[in-house]
Amino acid sequence: MRLDLPADFALRDQIMKCLAQLADQSGGIVTREQLTDLEVGGGRRRIVDRNAGIWNPKDLNATLSIMSSPTGPYRDGQVEGGFFKYDYRAGSVDGSNKKLRRAVELGLPLILLFKLKANIFVPVFPVFAVAFDDQARQFLLALDESLRFVEDPGTMSEPLKRYAEQTTRRRLHQPLFRASVIRAYQTQCTVCRLKHGELLDAAHIRPDSDEEGLPVVSNGLSLCKIHHAAYDQNLLGIRPDWVVQINQGLLTETDGPMLKYGLQEMHGTTITLPRRKAEHPSLQALEWRYEQFKAAS
Repeated sequence: MRLDLPADFALRDQIMKCLAQLADQSGGIVTREQLTDLEVGGGRRRIVDRNAGIWNPKDLNATLSIMSSPTGPYRDGQVEGGFFKYDYRAGSVDGSNKKLRRAVELGLPLILLFKLKANIFVPVFPVFAVAFDDQARQFLLALDESLRFVEDPGTMSEPLKRYAEQTTRRRLHQPLFRASVIRAYQTQCTVCRLKHGELLDAAHIRPDSDEEGLPVVSNGLSLCKIHHAAYDQNLLGIRPDWVVQINQGLLTETDGPMLKYGLQEMHGTTITLPRRKAEHPSLQALEWRYEQFKAAS
């Protein structure tokens, strides 16, 4: 028996809160195994289909989650203006596609599971299917609730288009970058080895405002929040030979245990690197950033 609409919205909200807590603990990623047995309200719940990319629980009025893979057979991807296109499931326009069209009609929030690698996903939510085209066999997704009511995404004003693109970067690109970097560093701070995912960030080596500041693992470092802040303020630097340097002024200060153990004692230590050499930080990027650190010191 399906829930009435208010109860449907309430259950989705509860599921998303539980999923957010789970993803935060692991640096922004979730496994297929976790998605098949999520603890929700004292019970266990599947939030992903066993074999397909669209999951339609029997007790809900429409689709709950959709899966997208950058290497899959479908044409999913960002479109101009900051929205996201999502292909119909192969076969009939009915079935799973019908339940997803129902989500458009009811305005129900969805979970987008973006595949990072086999059985590992970055959840992005809530997202909203705002339009569908049976002939083109595609849905249009708004990656933020603020974009749900744009009447025609194809004719947005330039300011609104810039806002939509910035929103998409924040809701999709940044979580993918964070999850990719933290996964590469095995969910630990490269400087102090802290292993609590909810306290870790993915720091850009070359900033994303730089044309070479690409959101790729080799331009990222997994840092706890204190070391991320110190890195961004050029109070902590990392040499191209992986050695941590602390601003000379900080080294001579006397303060509490955080300064002593969190920063001063990191001076001269070597960072922990990802297991895969291809995911090591770019030496060119580190050298460029270290010059910024020296100049600021």
